Parts: sequence; structure tokens; C-alpha cells
Amino acid sequence: MTTPPEPGSRRTEAGQDAIMGERRQLISLAYRLLGSLADAEDAVQEAYARWYAMSGAQREAIVSPGAWLTTVTGRICLDLLGSARARREKYVGEWIPEPLPGSTDWISGRRSTGDATSERADPADRVTLDESISMAFLVVLDSMTPAERVAFVLHDVFGYPFADIAEIVGRTPAACRQLASSARRRVRTSQAPPTPAARQAGIVREFSRAWQAKDVDALIGLLDPDATLVADSGGFAPAALHPIEGGELIARLLADLAGRAPGNVTFAQQVVNGQPGLVAREDGVTITVYAFEIVADRIRHIWAVRNPEKLRPWTAG
Repeated sequence: MTTPPEPGSRRTEAGQDAIMGERRQLISLAYRLLGSLADAEDAVQEAYARWYAMSGAQREAIVSPGAWLTTVTGRICLDLLGSARARREKYVGEWIPEPLPGSTDWISGRRSTGDATSERADPADRVTLDESISMAFLVVLDSMTPAERVAFVLHDVFGYPFADIAEIVGRTPAACRQLASSARRRVRTSQAPPTPAARQAGIVREFSRAWQAKDVDALIGLLDPDATLVADSGGFAPAALHPIEGGELIARLLADLAGRAPGNVTFAQQVVNGQPGLVAREDGVTITVYAFEIVADRIRHIWAVRNPEKLRPWTAG
């Protein structure tokens, strides 16, 4: 005969389930703070390690485990952002946030408990979770100081009050409010009127066809005259080490690349960070992921991620 579990045991199991249920939200936050899924997973793993390193009595004394895990994850990310700047000085070529494939629903869950929504920015300043996952937005985040990025993402994206953010950043709530305000100005300066997703997909499709046809004139027509192309290989794959500027120059470069590409390279449209993008595969293996920013029906920015370490989530695609 099976002995039923003790009531206290059931409470413990329910508590463990609730703790592990925070993981998706924590990775969602950490990815936006770090721009790397691998680093986000490591940061969250470290937060859980610190949780389970405490005694049972210490864990029981914590009123809101979710808030505790968020605070610890935020502090870990803040430390990582500081060290990342030093690491990137040694990075070969340009650094681009790690792209995410397909639907981003799994990393877009908004916090559903607690009082994080009690202190909101003006609705016009709010950033939706869909917007905050785009490559263009992540690139802007990467231009911020670590403290700005943490304060802005926690408040404007996830709706955390400045009093809670102050505990993570180690500054006063008023100082955190200023950090978020400074970051918000950066975002406003870089933001362009949104292009409907269906129109974006159509432009990316036309771009892919023109590229594979080596049609320079068609490519020039699709690219903004001041377009930029940034590639990230980390030194592990052939790529330009510096941004390429100018629509015509980019068009001619792409046509030349298409002419030299082996016949076993294929291109497919796929969602990249929640927006239409392109994926290049060689013998079925993903070798490059392209993300785009489209403004006024022209491609303004192209980000080409070739570093195989950043293509890990695409290997099964």
C-alpha cells in the first residue's frame, strides 16, 4: 500500500513548483539585460544556485521568493554587464546581440504577480515586450550604461517600481528614475515609425529574391541610401570587421557575395527576434542569421550574425 505524502511535503512540492515557475520570467528579463541567451541562462542558473545554497529556514523567511530571485538575477546581470565591456574590447570585430529564432512567446511573459505594475511610466513611454525583443531595440540597449539598462528594462519594459530597482542597482529610487529617463531619451532618439509586420515580410522577401538574383539595382531600391550592414563573427567565420555604410556599397557587396556563394547555401525567411528575417544554411546547418530594421519601406539596418556560438538556438532549425 502506498503511503500518502504528508501535508507539509505537499506544501514543499508546491513551493518548489512555484520557485521553478519563475524561471521563464527570469530568463526573459536576463536576456533583455544581457543580449545573450547563453549568458541569461547562466545568470538565472546562478540565481537558483544561490537560492538553494541557503538553509530551509532562510528560504522560509523570504516573503516573496520571486522578488528575491529577480533581485539576485538583476544584480548578477548588472555585474556581468560591467565585465562584458572589458571582454568586448578583445572581441574580434563587431558584437551583436544573440538572435532568437521563431516565436518569442516563451520569452515574452509579463510578470503576473506582485505589485510591479503599481508604478508605471506614462503609457506613451511604455515599451511592449514585443518591441523590447527586436534586434534594433537590443542594439540600443547595448549602447546604455549597465545601470541605465537595468533601470530602464526593469521599469519601462517589465513595470518594476523604482524602489525595487534601487535595491538591485544600489542607488536611490530618485537616481534610478533619472537613469531610466536618460535611457528613455536614447530610445526615443533611435526609434523610427513602425512598419507593419506584413509589409516588413514583403520587403525582406523582395530583398532575398534580389540578393539571390544578384540584382544590384533592385537591392539599391530596397536599401536606404544611408543603410548600414554590421556583421558579427567573433573571428570564427569570414565577415567584415567594421560596419559597412551606404546602400549602394552594400548592394554591390551582397551581389558579389551571392556570386561567390557555394551552391549548397540556401536562404529562408524566418522570424528573428519577433520580426521578419533571413536565415542562411549550408547543407542544412545555419551559418548566418540576418535581422533587419525597416523604415519607410526601406531597409535601414542589416545585422548579420555569423558567430556559431550565437547560433546555438538555430541548430535544430
